[in-house]
Amino acid sequence: MAPRREQKKRLGKKHRQASTRPKLGKTAPRATTTTGAVSPKKRKELAAKKAAATKAAKTPTRSPEKERHIVLGNRDVSGEQRGHASEKQIPLRPRATKRPLDPEAAEKREWREAEALATELTLVEGAGHHEPTRLPLVAICGRPNVGKSTLFNRLTQTRRSIVGDEPGITRDRIYGEVEWAGRDVRLVDTGGVVPDDEALIPAEIFRQAKVGLEEADAIIMVVDGRTELAAPDIELARLLLRGGKPVFLAVNKMDTPEMLAAAENFRRLGFRNVLPISAEHAAGIGDLLDEVWAALPPEFVAEEPEEAMEGFEEEFEEDMDGGGDPRPGPQDPEDDTLEESKPGRRLRSHGEHISRETKIAIIGRPNVGKSTLLNALTGSDRAIVSPIAGTTRDAVDEVVEREGHSFRFIDTAGIRRKGKTKLMAEKLSVIMSRKHLEAADVALLVIDAAEGVAAADANIGGYAHESGRSVIIIVNKWDLMTEVGPDGKRLLDGKPPADQKIYEQQVRDSLKYLDYAPLLFVTASEAKGIEQVFKKVELVARERRKRVSTGAMNRFLDKIDFQRASVPMAKRVRIYYMTQAAVAPPTFVLFTDRDVKLHFSYERFLANEIRDTFKFIGSPIWFKVKARNKKKAE
Repeated sequence: MAPRREQKKRLGKKHRQASTRPKLGKTAPRATTTTGAVSPKKRKELAAKKAAATKAAKTPTRSPEKERHIVLGNRDVSGEQRGHASEKQIPLRPRATKRPLDPEAAEKREWREAEALATELTLVEGAGHHEPTRLPLVAICGRPNVGKSTLFNRLTQTRRSIVGDEPGITRDRIYGEVEWAGRDVRLVDTGGVVPDDEALIPAEIFRQAKVGLEEADAIIMVVDGRTELAAPDIELARLLLRGGKPVFLAVNKMDTPEMLAAAENFRRLGFRNVLPISAEHAAGIGDLLDEVWAALPPEFVAEEPEEAMEGFEEEFEEDMDGGGDPRPGPQDPEDDTLEESKPGRRLRSHGEHISRETKIAIIGRPNVGKSTLLNALTGSDRAIVSPIAGTTRDAVDEVVEREGHSFRFIDTAGIRRKGKTKLMAEKLSVIMSRKHLEAADVALLVIDAAEGVAAADANIGGYAHESGRSVIIIVNKWDLMTEVGPDGKRLLDGKPPADQKIYEQQVRDSLKYLDYAPLLFVTASEAKGIEQVFKKVELVARERRKRVSTGAMNRFLDKIDFQRASVPMAKRVRIYYMTQAAVAPPTFVLFTDRDVKLHFSYERFLANEIRDTFKFIGSPIWFKVKARNKKKAE
């Protein structure tokens, strides 16, 4: 008997269902979760769980700060190997992976790579820049991407210059020191020279390189031994031969003995001293230094006057004997005066040291005038200035001596959002800018007056505030807001000129957490208001290192009416006494009845009261809580 139509449909349905099930049987779970046979509400829940699982799989399991062991290229970078300049240079580009990554994961990985590379770069140091005229200078020059910065890092035993496969990374002049055969020599790394290039950035690089070549006593020209001679090499060789200074041709990238014979092909440039080297593998470096050192002028040793050392000893004895107890702690309660650190004297910050200079980091967004401000402060063309955002790559430093004070100004690269940086060199520049900020004493936060305070300005100011740096807000390009047109009533764009008080209030409203920072209006391109910057920097640096005696702090504590503090009762603590534990930044220890974290309103109220009495202009104030009965309870 033939089956009915309904039975045929059911048999066909069963047959299709059985073919899609796994071989384990009807009760086996399906390989993937299906959303076809569930309710719409359940379907949304399953889809949300699946999306969350996909996102979690793409999220890195460790943060860049905690990831201390990363493999870059063919080299294992661990915490023990970081900072050794004698090892192989690390390429800026990570090695290719077999599994392609999505753009977001690739971006995160590149930032982790940049942070790992930044740990090996050396920050600006103060040694060797106080008396530059006593040491001879050797300049390194050449066309882009021939290994000049690699040679500079090799000779100075640092990672001062950023090294990578991207041409034109180095733009400004970078200085360092080399010790060889018992003699110290200053070294300057210049940007890649292309004499005939009319573009703005290459032309400025050439101008900066010419400054370094003119003041040098000897010159090392670097060429790439693995490529043919290029037109920029020939043109640069002609310029150097006309200068009359001793020039040494370093044929770089001669990594194997079989390649040494190819270095003789470069003698047609006209140089007598041709030396094959490998800056990456430190081959031939000793022969190069021997040749260069032999051509330098005789060493001049100046006799230091005995009066300077005698005065220093008398000053030290005065601090130890007549200046009271140098150790931090409670002082005479009747002494109401504030101790202020004087330039060149002992400062107290978790210990005792002598401050020889004040480091000032110039920070801000790209193209707000940081390099122009550095040139105005130093009275020179130390940094390249152009309307192109992101011109500065390496940090540029310069020392200025004024009235017995030594100021080291450090021009950092513009800090931008992570999504705005594409090249690895730009990522390294942003990371190194934050590192230079954390190593400085004072930060000059530069704001473009025409654009006002942007969200990036607030973020950058937050970096300085949280790291404990003293801050001075610089409103640059103020001339664009005040210079009126021919009618004398309106600006060139047709708007009325800005009022300084109203503008300052707008900046204060946008940067409320920097209410303690002085604000200055300058025009760096015309050097207007620069004198006020020096005065404020000196004042802020002195206030940063100021110490208040414990007796004065306790008398101040008795006068405070804590009932005015808008703090919830559950968050209130009783302060028995307080003392200043450290300077730079000023740090106070509060001895309280409970071991709890101070409420932010309580900290703000106490910091405002301290500023009204003891000032601490331009410096953040930190608090640490220590319960009096904590040890007893334990």
